[in-house]
Amino acid sequence: MLRELRIENLLLIERAELRFGPGLNAITGETGAGKTVLAHSLDLLLGGRPRSAVVRPGCDEAWVEGTFELPEGIRSDPELAELAERLPAEDDEVTLARRVHASSGRSSAFIAGRSASAADLRALGTRMLAFYGQHEHRKLTLAAAQAEILDGYAGADHLELRDSYRAAHAEVVRIGREIAELEAREGARERDIDLLRFELEEIEQAAVEPGEREELLAARDRLRHVEGLREGAAAALAALTGGEEGGAGAAALSAAASAALGRAEGVDPVLDALAERVGALDLELSDIAAELRGYAEGIDADPAALEAAEERLEIIDRLVRKHGGSVEAVLAHADDCRERLAALEHATERRAELEAELAEAGGERSRLGERLSAGRAAAAPRLEAEVAEVLAELAMDGARLEVALEPHSDGLAASGAEAIELRVATNPGMPLAPLGDAASGGELSRVMLALAGLGPGGDVSTLVFDEIDAGVGGQVARRVGERLRALGEGRQVVCITHLAQVASLASTHFRVEKRSEGSSTVATVEAVSGDAQHAEIVRMLGADENDEAAGRHARELLAA
Repeated sequence: MLRELRIENLLLIERAELRFGPGLNAITGETGAGKTVLAHSLDLLLGGRPRSAVVRPGCDEAWVEGTFELPEGIRSDPELAELAERLPAEDDEVTLARRVHASSGRSSAFIAGRSASAADLRALGTRMLAFYGQHEHRKLTLAAAQAEILDGYAGADHLELRDSYRAAHAEVVRIGREIAELEAREGARERDIDLLRFELEEIEQAAVEPGEREELLAARDRLRHVEGLREGAAAALAALTGGEEGGAGAAALSAAASAALGRAEGVDPVLDALAERVGALDLELSDIAAELRGYAEGIDADPAALEAAEERLEIIDRLVRKHGGSVEAVLAHADDCRERLAALEHATERRAELEAELAEAGGERSRLGERLSAGRAAAAPRLEAEVAEVLAELAMDGARLEVALEPHSDGLAASGAEAIELRVATNPGMPLAPLGDAASGGELSRVMLALAGLGPGGDVSTLVFDEIDAGVGGQVARRVGERLRALGEGRQVVCITHLAQVASLASTHFRVEKRSEGSSTVATVEAVSGDAQHAEIVRMLGADENDEAAGRHARELLAA
């Protein structure tokens, strides 16, 4: 049950707090007063998308928060395993919340004070509340919605069966698609095998190694500049050793400095530290000189080596250009070629495996399809009878609903073996016809009300109707109100209505009023009872507070 709804800065509503009761809760107000804002706030709590400019002008964000009584067994629902960990361990209620930011239009969702996603709100919220919008009756004309109603009415086990059937059908489609792909490639199989073998052989013969190209580039640059490298090494060696002319090189000068400092060793610690550093420099210079001598003697121009590096680089670069732009991509392409070759070379075996899988999956789908059809055939007459009974209560005596199960011409489809269509005859003696053709707007609203609580969401504890009574009036309106109140006997019903006949039957009544405050407009929501409720019923009857006849009528409605 929805216990509380709190709203801040949502469109016309600056701040509102509604405490709902069990049974029928009515929300009324003038057209444009802001009743639809309340419907949108509930839609947000169910994970719906925020409307554009939904934040009240001048505010940074809008906030919607709803506190729900937790249904029994919801923590053990396998589909809510992850969400169940966030639910209060001992409390019997949970708070869902949504924040919408004005600057970006983005929203944030929360469950029990912890961050969540809109999908999380949808998964949890739809198990506690079912929402029937103003134009929900239009969905009744859609084949998918009609099938959903029948399957939902057939029960939870039937819905699990339907989901299993859908999974089996998807598997049949997947296998069939793979077989079709094999058949499509059959004509080009030999050509593809030859091409893959050629590309793989080319890469394997090249025997490219990761990092090899970088090493070859470095070696080529070294071979191209061998004279400059040798001259640089020789000049540096001469500067260190003094060269062939016997001049004083850096190494000799360093050695002389080390010897001079050694003669004063042990007298001053500061000078000893400097002497140690000079000695280390002397050793380092000697090592560098030896390595420079070896480098200069070892480096040599080798045209054959340069040519070999150039040729090797050309082979690698050609493969790189053909297969992805890097050595790693070339090696990955080789792996892909091996996999594709294996698949093509064993296509006949794979085809046989797929056909066996298809036969098994098709058999499973057929078995599930038969059970699904049987469940629908059993549920259809029960749904027809129950809806006819309710339609009679809604002043549609003699109206009847037929659930037509027409076998698909092409056999089993994603929805099952049959197409489901709801047909209605709104008056005795009238032929049955599809809902969209046979019923007016008011009649469709009553058909939807008759179906409410029977299909998907029928087991939720709160039903919300946004002006489901549109297009009806008079005694029909009273019947609609009685139906809503009857639905509220076993659960909670929240109805946004413009009919006094409906509002007068509510156990809890909220009035939405709009008023101007300077340059802005504000909508307020308050619970009404007693004289205030009577005044609101008079207003809904189209009269002012001084109209005695309307006042008497309002008292009669409330008394009834």
